[in-house]
Amino acid sequence: MSAIDPASLKQVIVIRRDLNMRRGKEIAQGSHASMAFLVETVVGACDPLTGRGVVSIDEVALAWMTTSNRKVTLQARSEEELLDLHAKARASGLRSHLITDSGRTEFGGVPTITALAIGPDLAASVDEITGHLAIY
Repeated sequence: MSAIDPASLKQVIVIRRDLNMRRGKEIAQGSHASMAFLVETVVGACDPLTGRGVVSIDEVALAWMTTSNRKVTLQARSEEELLDLHAKARASGLRSHLITDSGRTEFGGVPTITALAIGPDLAASVDEITGHLAIY
């Protein structure tokens, strides 16, 4: 078991509110964002031919996955704000994943950046990037 305090861990999901997405679409986009770090980790570790591999999860992510799994959903006002948050998170060494919807059910067929997930990581580190955002 990890010595990391579960209360010190979180993942932040940021949803663009300027798009006026249907509630179900927002939930789906947030879910894609939340899962992106795990998908990247697992798929990146697998051999494309056999589907086999060894997944390596760092201590913070493992502690979050096995104890806390805490998520906080916040609002962004624009694509520019989402892109800025993503860049700041990456520059700080945090996991950050942007989600681009294909546009098949909304957005008139135009691929559109809809959501972002930062973390899981130490809450204090994530808050340095997202602490000013409003709760969704």
